[in-house]
Amino acid sequence: MTSTDQSIPVITIDGPSGAGKGSVAQSLARELGYHLLDSGAIYRAAAVHALECEADIEDQNAVLATFESFNPRFEAGNPDDGVQVWLNDQNITGKLRNEDTASAASKIASLPAVRQALLASQRDFQRPPGLIADGRDMGTVVFPDAKLKIFLTASAQERAQRRSKQLKEQGITTTMQRLTQEIQERDTRDSTRSHSPLVAADDAITIDCSELSIEQVVKLILSELK
Repeated sequence: MTSTDQSIPVITIDGPSGAGKGSVAQSLARELGYHLLDSGAIYRAAAVHALECEADIEDQNAVLATFESFNPRFEAGNPDDGVQVWLNDQNITGKLRNEDTASAASKIASLPAVRQALLASQRDFQRPPGLIADGRDMGTVVFPDAKLKIFLTASAQERAQRRSKQLKEQGITTTMQRLTQEIQERDTRDSTRSHSPLVAADDAITIDCSELSIEQVVKLILSELK
């Protein structure tokens, strides 16, 4: 199946880390009864696997070699827990959100051969009755013919506050200054990379959710869909 199959609707939600794409995508998927693709989870799972294999995450050949034993599986959790991610029969959901994994995922996502290897598997998620695709290049690269494209963003400070709250709930302490700096550095790296940079598609609708709730964002998207 390719991204040109117009018989199966796709709604893409792209944007920087911490903008709330995952929560919005899950809410939309439940509302519409669509399948869900968390492309970031695929890259984070690949990063977890590469780290556990002790591969050099900046060497694309080394990362590609780990794909021979890379067997991720996604299971829908309840609204509070979100999607559960399994890797080779091990639940790695808890490992996906730590800073080491996030940093490694961002680095391997900048490797062209790795992105190409994971492209086909992402497009396979396009199944009836429809798909909500959450990521950073869903509307520009993976599903360029999507029915509706959203670019969801928020200020670095707001995203740092949200991330700080998540970490505190996990018993992890850090500083706002460090989180904000890491987010800004990641934004720069993702938006300036030569392959599939983080940019809004030309036909995407940009939504700044710095002062909007998840419910308000979902309502805006549903109104655009109608």
